[in-house]
Amino acid sequence: MCTTCGCNAGRVVPVTTENGREFMCTTCGCSTEEHDHDHGDGHHHHHDHDHDHNHVLRMVPGRKIISVETDILARNNLLAMANRDIFAEKGIFVLNLVSSPGSGKTTILEKTLRDLSATKRCATIEGDQQTDNDAVRIAATGVPVKQINTGEACHLDARMIGNAVKEFDLDNLDILFIENVGNLVCPASFDLGENHKVVVLSVTEGEDKPFKYPQMFHASDVMLINKIDLLPHVDFDLAKCKKMALWVNPNITFFEVSAKTGEGLNEWYAWLAAGVRKHAAYG
Repeated sequence: MCTTCGCNAGRVVPVTTENGREFMCTTCGCSTEEHDHDHGDGHHHHHDHDHDHNHVLRMVPGRKIISVETDILARNNLLAMANRDIFAEKGIFVLNLVSSPGSGKTTILEKTLRDLSATKRCATIEGDQQTDNDAVRIAATGVPVKQINTGEACHLDARMIGNAVKEFDLDNLDILFIENVGNLVCPASFDLGENHKVVVLSVTEGEDKPFKYPQMFHASDVMLINKIDLLPHVDFDLAKCKKMALWVNPNITFFEVSAKTGEGLNEWYAWLAAGVRKHAAYG
């Protein structure tokens, strides 16, 4: 992935219509002109990009029409399928944890690992743009952890996960937790080979997040509503939040939890245990 414009290295194509309209990519926002990037480290490359979507924008007369519609995510999806096949063969239950920064997903993960590691064999992949702060916290639980720093990229992808899991003993794992980069936009589009996306929303963020970021809530099978111990102290309409999430995704499963007090975590743990049993039977 190019970390300047955020698009995958595919083909950039000038796209115009016969009446003179030129289009701009609506995924990464860069011009559809072929372009070069100098990343400042001696790495200079030319790359194109593919998108399966409609393009809109500026008017430039006198250009020939060139139409290319290719799925920018095709390569990632193939790698995700390969990851999923490996996880299925090994009987590993894989979860992709996604959220805004500050939702408390690392704290939930810490608590979950401390409570389950005696009975479940777990490992964690930590995704952040910089630092290994979260990986250090997870390592303190005694669970194997691999840090991925994405630099300017805003999400993990299937290639990163495929490389990271080579450092784990996959024959001795029940659950792999992937804590994605804190972001409710980009990670929604990238399949990592997980069984479920789990979106974490804290009550301090506002109940309208499912409407603001519908793709993420539509892509997630589970929603952890965190920090419910703060409900008496914040203006958060729990029923409205759930209603919005169900409007976006009628099949989403809710767990109301507090990583601080432990409230609701037993139900979350029971769901995890059921997932482990199901996927161990397939492995």
